Amino acid sequence: MSDASPQPHDLRRFTVGRRAVLAAAAASAPVLAGVTTPASAAPPVRRPRALPGGGDLGPNVLVFDPSTPDIQARLDEVFRLQESAQFGSGRYALLFKPGTYQGLNAQLGFYTSIAGLGLSPDDTTINGDVTVDAGWFGGNATQNFWRSAENLALVPANGTNRWAVAQAAPFRRMHIRGGLNLAPSGYGWASGGYIADSRVDGQIGPYSQQQWYTRDSSIGSWLNAVWNMVFSGVEGAPAQSFPNPPYTALDTTPVSREKPFLYVERDEFRVFLPEKRVNARGVSWGNGTPRGTSLPLSRFYVARPGVSAATLNQALAQGLHLLLTPGVYHLDRTVRVDRANTVVLGLGYATLVPQGGVTALKVADVGGVRLAGFLIDAGPVNSPTLLEVGPRGAKRDHSANPTTVQDVFIRIGGAGPGKATTSMVINNRHTIVDHTWVWRADHGEGVGWETNRADYGVVVNGSDVLATGLFVEHFNKYDVQWFGERGRTVFFQNEKAYDAPDQAAIQNGAVRGYAAYRVGDRVTTHEGWGLGSYCYYNVDPTIVQEHGFAAPVRPGVKFHGLSVVSLGGNGQYAHVINGIGSPTSGTSTVPSTVVSYP
Repeated sequence: MSDASPQPHDLRRFTVGRRAVLAAAAASAPVLAGVTTPASAAPPVRRPRALPGGGDLGPNVLVFDPSTPDIQARLDEVFRLQESAQFGSGRYALLFKPGTYQGLNAQLGFYTSIAGLGLSPDDTTINGDVTVDAGWFGGNATQNFWRSAENLALVPANGTNRWAVAQAAPFRRMHIRGGLNLAPSGYGWASGGYIADSRVDGQIGPYSQQQWYTRDSSIGSWLNAVWNMVFSGVEGAPAQSFPNPPYTALDTTPVSREKPFLYVERDEFRVFLPEKRVNARGVSWGNGTPRGTSLPLSRFYVARPGVSAATLNQALAQGLHLLLTPGVYHLDRTVRVDRANTVVLGLGYATLVPQGGVTALKVADVGGVRLAGFLIDAGPVNSPTLLEVGPRGAKRDHSANPTTVQDVFIRIGGAGPGKATTSMVINNRHTIVDHTWVWRADHGEGVGWETNRADYGVVVNGSDVLATGLFVEHFNKYDVQWFGERGRTVFFQNEKAYDAPDQAAIQNGAVRGYAAYRVGDRVTTHEGWGLGSYCYYNVDPTIVQEHGFAAPVRPGVKFHGLSVVSLGGNGQYAHVINGIGSPTSGTSTVPSTVVSYP
């Protein structure tokens, strides 16, 4: 970061005193497993020093309170740095203490998160806007990735807040006292998006948004639809009407547990862990304080860029949780989460980059793990996997205390050469994947059919897994493969790989192309709602994709609201699912749909 970069406001009084933490750690923290106290006659054995919990959140976490001078200038400086830094290394978290802030417009660029530090969004009110627009890209918002807003109340200056985003841009625990516009200025292209646990008092206007998923929220009204708008547990949502208009609406979300979040209590940081909800509808904070538990920052190892994977593993083995402050972390070995109920929480799109072909992060067959708010970037040496939730063959029942994977994004290429055979593998039963974007890059650096080779996006082997908000794009073969029983997906968005050189490159035996979403042949029970796949074969527009979806023909395998789209006639789908559904045709970019299957 240059000398001109903004610095946090008075962060010292919100951090745990290092001297006190070291003293407490020396008195009570366990040492690593396998280290024993030497016998009195033996030479002394060096024991690893216990790592302290808590600590400074670093220079790229800016903390404001209502008395902070020049807040707008600081926000503008971060935006200047990040507005068009799509593949840069800058990472920022903008945190606002409870109170009321007047006349602000926080424009968010890449890798920038803004959040309130109260227990409820209404604890922190901005009379102004949190804005995402697309001036940097000629009014086109389809590349407005990697930014987020969370836990704030907004009173928009003109009555409507603008949030024109694409993938990996969550809007969580927000209260908009007005309307919300999801399209860029002038209503240029937009391709999002995700809202959860939020209340919008006025109207939400998606305008040009091609697809959107809204979960466990309350809205005044919804204006229109383009291809695929999905709602689950949303008060005020449009009625089920797919495909005209293309609204898929579930009264409730089967299981949900909101993302952990940082907050301030008596000038000390804590992390709140919302409880699980079954058949959820509406926001979790509707009556004020949400239900759940809280952890002090002293229970977390506060990681800074440059820390080794060995140190992260030592902290985890010692019983600490991980708080990843903004920045890029290069890992020469796998980070291993072996303890139940461990929290790994990233701020400001903290990014893990595996080196030498290792897997970035693995979780044991334990319950209650919470992975949230970070990005995994594939390294230049092929990794067999990038994220593994559970070991192969995991069988334990975690229904009472599932693992959640929330706002964890994976990227192969774009920021530079990267390769991975499979990006995300879910082996643990009852895992909830709540909003992910798993992306083999179609633009940026290190991009090409073999340059950023990545055959499979998400593979689900565990039973009873639920995905809410599954975005997976551009893989060389299958984007999603689901082999576990009783799997469920609410909302899926996909684009097939643009850069397939010809029909032969994607030939799958006798089948033309690999389905975007495949259910394994032995699966007897599976269900999905609101799933879309799009093709844009711009290298060879004559390519024919047999279908977007493939599944065994069984009564227990069901889909609702399926669509495929050829963008401008660049490639064609012959069917929607298996041999069912009309082919896409011409250059009209009109979806072919199947209301229900079978």
